[in-house]
Amino acid sequence: MSKTMVALDFSTRKDVYEFLLKFKEPIYVKIGMELTYSFGFEIVREIKAMGHHIFLDLKLHDIPNTVKQAMKNLAKLDVDVVNLHAAGGSAMMKAAIEGLEEGAINGKRPLCIAVTQLTSTSQEAMNEDLGIPGSVQDCVIQYAKLAKESGLDGVVCSVHEAKAIHEVCGNAFLTVTPGIRLATDSKDDQKRVATPEYAYEQGCDYIVVGRSITKAADSVATYRFIETIMEGK
Repeated sequence: MSKTMVALDFSTRKDVYEFLLKFKEPIYVKIGMELTYSFGFEIVREIKAMGHHIFLDLKLHDIPNTVKQAMKNLAKLDVDVVNLHAAGGSAMMKAAIEGLEEGAINGKRPLCIAVTQLTSTSQEAMNEDLGIPGSVQDCVIQYAKLAKESGLDGVVCSVHEAKAIHEVCGNAFLTVTPGIRLATDSKDDQKRVATPEYAYEQGCDYIVVGRSITKAADSVATYRFIETIMEGK
């Protein structure tokens, strides 16, 4: 299975399908708030029916029962990965797993991963705006440990924390890392970014790549080039 999740950050259905039709084989895609809020879950079902693997990136964060019921419904979409904010706490994360298990299709629930700190969050913003003391890495590792203890399958983190998370939580605990840019690309609104080569060196399980692939002159070739890097070839 692909180690590269392509962020489908498009504003129209036409753009989404024109992009996906470039690929002859199923790929791993990330469907986030932009597409979901624009077109509802029907677009999720349509992309799943095309055979693609889906990371549904909605970042749930609410009281435990609300998250449980929401996850129960998301599980019925038969997506591959869902997520929530680790900052919601252990009770919320445990409730999420309960909901996914209740809604699972054929007894197989989606993987559930927790967002630690967004890759757009700098050290200064975390300390001063959010009032969270210490380093970003310390906060991310604490969230990762809490997620594992709560029964989750992994976390969303930056490449720079992936190795430390595996050291603390084990190699089976997944690290999904956004903020990936090719060396020639702009950082855009991300702060803690890295190249695919560095992500591979740090042992990241999955990387999330958006504009570097979707806006490339040859998206398919760029996707395959990045996959080759992540496979260590």
